[in-house]
Amino acid sequence: MNVLMISPGFPEDLAFFTKGLAQTGARVLGVGDQSVRALHEDARGGLTDYLQVASLWKEDTVVREIKEWLGGRRVERVECLWEPGVVLAAKLRAALGAPGINEEQAHAFRDKDRMKAVLDEAGIRTPRHARASTTEQIREYSAEIGYPIIIKPIDGAGSADTYPVRSDEELEQTLRLIGHVPEVSVEEFIEGEEYTFDTVCANGDVLFDNISWYRPKPLTARLNPWISPQAISLRDTESEVYRKGRELGHGVLSALGFDTGFTHMEWFLKPDGEAVFGEIGARAPGGRLTHAMNYSCDIDLFHAWGEAIAYGRTSQDTTKKFNAAIVFKRAVGTGRIKAHEGLAGLLGQYGEYVVHMDLNPVGAPVRDYRKVVTGDGWIVVRHPDLGATLELADAFANDFRLVAE
Repeated sequence: MNVLMISPGFPEDLAFFTKGLAQTGARVLGVGDQSVRALHEDARGGLTDYLQVASLWKEDTVVREIKEWLGGRRVERVECLWEPGVVLAAKLRAALGAPGINEEQAHAFRDKDRMKAVLDEAGIRTPRHARASTTEQIREYSAEIGYPIIIKPIDGAGSADTYPVRSDEELEQTLRLIGHVPEVSVEEFIEGEEYTFDTVCANGDVLFDNISWYRPKPLTARLNPWISPQAISLRDTESEVYRKGRELGHGVLSALGFDTGFTHMEWFLKPDGEAVFGEIGARAPGGRLTHAMNYSCDIDLFHAWGEAIAYGRTSQDTTKKFNAAIVFKRAVGTGRIKAHEGLAGLLGQYGEYVVHMDLNPVGAPVRDYRKVVTGDGWIVVRHPDLGATLELADAFANDFRLVAE
């Protein structure tokens, strides 16, 4: 099987997916705007062939270049796990006669307002929303929806250029901050806890699903640099609370017509128990969340995704064994890392529960957490009991500091 993989080495996690796909025996043909030498070694090792293009975002040109490069080679699948390339992947499927989501579906995954419109038609609870491209429209829809609201880019990823607004004064401040964003979604702000619903699917069937809990909400973490954000891949998701999120997720996948691959959905649980859709991507989650899922099951989801693509199944036991918490660290201070305060004591007390640790070393420059999701490092702890897992995560979030000056 020949699989065309768009951007096989960026973002970094995509190198692991490239390797996992190659391990199934598939021939992975990569296309990206990086040189081969710039790719992570796992990406290089997994590729059968690679085409470097000047820019992935000149989509019609890229489609033409790829068709010429392929020559007579047939492509059975076209895959892209990076949000900006989802529409390009759909165009390539049409050009090469490969199965998967089409261009109309891809736009619904990329365009937040169109996405919610499709789900509204299917009767799925979404935040009240409107698309706006002028300040006058933003003011109009803000008044119509009513505070609190949230304003975000129509085709954004993560929480970049996303702002909560609770008053006219905050609205005017936000308008000045988003002047460079051509089109936004103005939405009802949902109060409550925020979760994910992540899946690996094949031929419309969910082979694996995961629910993760953000502590705190990603937007809160982004706006408060002193916070060490956490994401908890949950072990027990069969309770009534999480059943609502799973049912919501299955409804979303059906309404959007998703077939095969990885999906990452975010949803809210309000204090009154109502589950509300947030957004979904036709891709794997960022923020190292796939690693947390691996640690929660003792599996390799990079390879499991590859099996889903190549064979329509997975051979792995996806039973959840642990709650796995990722804690992202941000340095206190600016300049270079001076010390890892409190780490030795925590490892002495809780080391048996730490399964991964990747920290910015002493002497290294501080990273900008707004640009690097892992900030100055990440730690994964796990435990079968959720309460114990949260205690572990809070200990490494609150009692360990990377000090910089």
